[in-house]
Amino acid sequence: MLVDIKKRALHRSKILQGQMRGVEKMIEDEAYCMDIITQSLAIQKSLASLNKLILENHLKTHVKDMIGSGDEAMQTDSINELLVLYELTNLRTNN
Repeated sequence: MLVDIKKRALHRSKILQGQMRGVEKMIEDEAYCMDIITQSLAIQKSLASLNKLILENHLKTHVKDMIGSGDEAMQTDSINELLVLYELTNLRTNN
């Protein structure tokens, strides 16, 4: 993993852990439902940010290497995994 992206991803992960603990406490304390949902949506945005960082790393390292390898099978695999990710992303946003 690229050093800068790893540092940012770990930082985002720690923020997410804190946010999750906060939601857990809100549920235990029976906080107002809309406040819990608002915090849950903030967590989803944070998770999307983490996913973007991981994808950025993947593109800059693995995909770059696979596409540049000259190996047609590796290039096809790289394209296919990105297409699968695209499909997963669309399934989640359309439900």
